[in-house]
Amino acid sequence: MISGSFLVLLLFSVSLVESQPSQSSQQVSSPPHPAGEQSPLSQDNLSFPWSRLRLPRYIIPLHYHLLLHPNLTTLRYTGTVQIQIDVLNNTNWVVLHSKGLQISKATILDHNLAHLSDQVLPVLHNPSHEQIGIFSPRVLSSGQKYFLYIEYEAELTEGFYGFYKSTYRTSKGETRTLASTHFEPTSARMAFPCFDEPSFKANFSVRIRRSPEYISLSNMPVVKTLEINNGLLEDEFSASVKMSTYLVAFVICDFKSVSATTSSGVKVSIYAAPEKWLQTHYALEVAVKMLDFYEEYFNIRYPLPKQDLIAIPDFQSGAMENWGLTTYRETSLLFDPLTSSVSDKLWVTMVIGHELAHQWFGNLVTMEWWNDIWLNEGFARYMEYISVEATYPDLKVDEYLLHTCFAAVGHDSLNSSRPISSPAENPTHIKEMFDTASYDKGACVLHMLRHFLTEDVFQSGIVRYLRKYSYRNAHNQDLWDSLTNTCSEDDFISGKHCYSSSQASKNAYLFAGEHLNLTAMMNSWTLQKGIPLVTVSRSGPRLQLRQDRFLRTVLPSDPVWATVQQGFLWHIPLTYKTDASSTIHRHLMTSQTDSVYIGEEVGWVKMNSDMTGYYVVHYADDGWDVMTELLRENHTALSYKDRTHLIHNAFQLVTAGHLPLNKAMDLIGYLQLEKHTVPLLQGLGYLEAFYHLIEKRDEPSLTHSLRKYILHFFRAVIDQQTWSDSGTVSERRLRSEVLSLACHLDYPPCLERADQLFKDWLQSNETLSLPTDVVETVYSVGAQDEHGWMSLLHIYNISLSGAQKHKILFALTSSRDAHKLQRLLALGLEGKVIRSQDLSSLILMVARNPRGRYLAWNFVKENWDTLVQKFQLGSFCIRNIIIGTTGQFSSPEELSEVQMFFESIKEQASQLRTTQMALDNVQKNIRWVQRNLETLRNWLKEQVK
Repeated sequence: MISGSFLVLLLFSVSLVESQPSQSSQQVSSPPHPAGEQSPLSQDNLSFPWSRLRLPRYIIPLHYHLLLHPNLTTLRYTGTVQIQIDVLNNTNWVVLHSKGLQISKATILDHNLAHLSDQVLPVLHNPSHEQIGIFSPRVLSSGQKYFLYIEYEAELTEGFYGFYKSTYRTSKGETRTLASTHFEPTSARMAFPCFDEPSFKANFSVRIRRSPEYISLSNMPVVKTLEINNGLLEDEFSASVKMSTYLVAFVICDFKSVSATTSSGVKVSIYAAPEKWLQTHYALEVAVKMLDFYEEYFNIRYPLPKQDLIAIPDFQSGAMENWGLTTYRETSLLFDPLTSSVSDKLWVTMVIGHELAHQWFGNLVTMEWWNDIWLNEGFARYMEYISVEATYPDLKVDEYLLHTCFAAVGHDSLNSSRPISSPAENPTHIKEMFDTASYDKGACVLHMLRHFLTEDVFQSGIVRYLRKYSYRNAHNQDLWDSLTNTCSEDDFISGKHCYSSSQASKNAYLFAGEHLNLTAMMNSWTLQKGIPLVTVSRSGPRLQLRQDRFLRTVLPSDPVWATVQQGFLWHIPLTYKTDASSTIHRHLMTSQTDSVYIGEEVGWVKMNSDMTGYYVVHYADDGWDVMTELLRENHTALSYKDRTHLIHNAFQLVTAGHLPLNKAMDLIGYLQLEKHTVPLLQGLGYLEAFYHLIEKRDEPSLTHSLRKYILHFFRAVIDQQTWSDSGTVSERRLRSEVLSLACHLDYPPCLERADQLFKDWLQSNETLSLPTDVVETVYSVGAQDEHGWMSLLHIYNISLSGAQKHKILFALTSSRDAHKLQRLLALGLEGKVIRSQDLSSLILMVARNPRGRYLAWNFVKENWDTLVQKFQLGSFCIRNIIIGTTGQFSSPEELSEVQMFFESIKEQASQLRTTQMALDNVQKNIRWVQRNLETLRNWLKEQVK
């Protein structure tokens, strides 16, 4: 490859023109051009100077001056950007990102803002790499600073990326327009030409022109507003701190806000559409508490003067952490006490906790490249739990962490999973990095590390990491070094990050009396895919241990078993508890096989205490019988987390072919004694999953037997539920789940009560307030007849509550009328009554319905190109649609159908890891059915007489 600095010699020959004087202001709206400007340089003899997806490193952006003028009537905008750049090698080319922008003028100025050329500079485009190359006939000299000035225009995009259009409707039926941004991971280039990679951090000075009826928001506060021609106003924002392009944000809207101040003086504001203003108050309380908590926990002041949180009506993901202007889907920020349930409240609290954690993890310290996005997302996901537990203990958030780790296990036990840290170069691969591995597995590995190092060591280590790499970029290794207090000579000299010289040579921690290399340990969790299975067997006074890769798609009897196991080894921080003492024992397992001494007197051993470790445990020989007996005789000898973990592991091992289904079913037999919500719902959840799988097959007698068993076994729990919003968060969560399942299983008392509540509510003209915990169930029962369904669709159309709309949509998709389901899908595709942002959720809801699964699948096949256009290939919406519509398929014919479709979109499917995961998932279901259906049938015959 030929670098840009030689291209002038090989491709182009031109005499350099003396630069002309120009205005000396450091901020330029439209640089004047020298008199007698010649015709533009010809592009005919130039070819694009750069062939890689990643930008060259020889030009570094320092400061962007960005001026934008969006027109919310024509839905177009004009923009200028002036970028101060630092040149590290002599070159004639500036290569940067641009996508979908119509560039009308490009010029380069020297540090005095004098033009380097009296001609408009050629701009070459490489659309496949989303790059432009700007040619300067005068060499840009190494060590010098220049200004790149570009004028451009574009349309506000349709969809959810770049600088895009959003709308909302008032209660009077008027449609209002706003413009908002979403740049992560690679869409800043759709709003302005820029060096759109996370390591090119710079300062940003933004100006926005608007009509007086709107306000504009950006990362920083407005410093002044000028009135310019035709009644237009121009807002000028303070210069930002140094940050990555994907964190830049601006919104032009007519929203209203509510504000408060944190104890350290940061102004926090929540913005929403005017008629939703009353739903902003809970978020304000949470955001102020969270910022105070994080400033104390990280021991680093929030570095901006303000933090805005805004509810955008059209928003693809849950929220986005733009520094100082976090953007949210309405259901992730707004809380309406009349229609939002306790689960909605927890969700809002956790999402705010996640985005505000990013202000440090991600914004202050950013991963060097997208392969390590888990450093942002895994931390933010984990900090949700730490922050909510500290600020809202009554929400019992620790009860949900197990489910985050269970989700990670589900993803990681497919052969198509990936390491936490994985290569990602093109925009589609980068979008796919925002997945279960980065978020959930990342959080669970950090949870394991925190318990392994102890809370104090973990916290001081991440503070050290954040301080050392503030306003910079970091790698995995930088985190491990910070956690082990490994210090460089420079660190000692500066004295900022290292506390004693004796730490310098140490890159080890003492664990259970053994030294370990933290880097080697953590690399085994982040650089290799999969999750370990620890098999435990008793040999007199010793436990014999073996680790293998845990897979639900390949059985030990399969010919490929040895191949898929090869080369996998983890450094596992084991914990275990026995009946001999209350001590939690610790042992580091770094080899394939190992053993620990426990003594002859020990009756039972429970591995992975409270599931603080990220591994699955199999009790060999009669080990599961011992656990089943323990739960029956004295289940409170184990914590609720241990009981939940046992249930999860048992059913995972059934799927993986290590344990017969009847053993796992026997294990949950104790649940009639269970008083804690989490293990109760875990066991019930597996039975419900089996029911949903079987009801989609032609197995009426088995479906009936399982339904009868669930209703009989859990009847006491179902009957004791009240149709109210009383009780603790755990009790309310149990009520929602149990009554929803009971009505789905056609339990007469449940259906009768829900039906009566629905009729009373409709007759009251919706003035009757339904209990929020059961409202989704009430709506779902009400939606089963024509009048109820049509009434709900009408209320959906006019409701101002995102939480209520979500519950109604779920109910509408529970209809047994295929024509109604088809109508909903058509409305979702149209995007007016049901917004495009909700289309992927709608498809999943229809697919859950036994009468809708093929409707949903056929809809995806028929509208694939439209869906990809709406959501972008690699986005989590496309992933959810693929996994969600195929997730309940369990026959070889359905597998062939999925394979044929993926073959028909081969070029796109080959770019997606999700397609292989979907196939793995269907194969897993087929094997489960083949191995377990008869066992389940026979087991139920024994139970249901």
